[in-house]
Amino acid sequence: MSRVFNFSAGPAVLPEEVLKEAAEEMLDYRGCGMSVMEMSHRSKVFDQIIKEAEADIRTLMNIPDNYKVLFLQGGASQQFAAVPMNLMKNKKAGYIITGQWAKKAFQEAKMYGEAVELASSADETFSYIPDCSDLPITDDMDYVYICENNTIYGTKFKTLPNTKGKDLVADVSSCFLSEPVDVTKYGIIYGGVQKNVGPAGMVIVIIREDLIRDDVLPGTPTMLKYKTQADNDSLYNTPPCYDIYICGKVFKWLLKNGGLSAMKELNEKKAKILYDYLDSSKLFKGTVRKEDRSLMNVPFVTGNEELDAKFVKEATEAGFVNLKGHRTVGGMRASIYNAMPIEGVEKLVEFMKKFEEENA
Repeated sequence: MSRVFNFSAGPAVLPEEVLKEAAEEMLDYRGCGMSVMEMSHRSKVFDQIIKEAEADIRTLMNIPDNYKVLFLQGGASQQFAAVPMNLMKNKKAGYIITGQWAKKAFQEAKMYGEAVELASSADETFSYIPDCSDLPITDDMDYVYICENNTIYGTKFKTLPNTKGKDLVADVSSCFLSEPVDVTKYGIIYGGVQKNVGPAGMVIVIIREDLIRDDVLPGTPTMLKYKTQADNDSLYNTPPCYDIYICGKVFKWLLKNGGLSAMKELNEKKAKILYDYLDSSKLFKGTVRKEDRSLMNVPFVTGNEELDAKFVKEATEAGFVNLKGHRTVGGMRASIYNAMPIEGVEKLVEFMKKFEEENA
């Protein structure tokens, strides 16, 4: 079977070159006689893997020396609890609700302190990013939290909120490494890797060192303390070794292909092809306000549930898979992450045009 064009929101498409390299090394990693899946995380071989991975992501993102990079289990959702447990000194924080994952993080934070809704786009089914230039932030708030790119609804913060001096915490799972980023604008920037970087099961947390403290909330599990993980270089216990290995290969693939500036340029080209068609189509329409559109996740509908289902079925048969929208919103969604070739988007648009002609 030939490979399909995989538009899944996550776990998602990975660079074919990386998969082939991993396949070649599956039984014997560089002459050590075993797979990375089998080796000790304390071994010299794995020590080189994790150190190279950290060095490469630091280069890619230009991460300053006063930020730690943590490779952690539990995915991004575990950070919904870890963030307030570690940062809520005053037991108060502000949350901007722009989709399901920000909402879940907000609800989780309420278990540990006062989580304040600073702004929301729920009134229009999260189809836009609210104005965050003058938020009701108070002096006693420990941080301001956003989900920067909304996988389900297809929105993206193009301008970061005015946090009035408070630390910004951002879940960047679905736009991770898709474009250059100024890490210094964040206290914590984290992302589950299964959308744009690697296999499911790991989150990468980039945290400014002064936020790594002993005075966390009472009852915080040892494993969820950033200090535990930072003091042990992500090796307090057995880390997600194979995830780190694959992510390291993706980092090298990104560096070889021009880094994050080149990725942004390519991602803008891919997104423009799809959005331009949606804007001209009489059958399909995008669901997001134009100025807030994500480059990574493109939701669209026909306005007819039966026609949506027919499109998803026929697209799947034609080799365009995982286009069904999230179960909470329906419709369709094309996730066009870094590893989706431009050819995949071009061929999808060709198929959509044909479907439109046949079903107008």
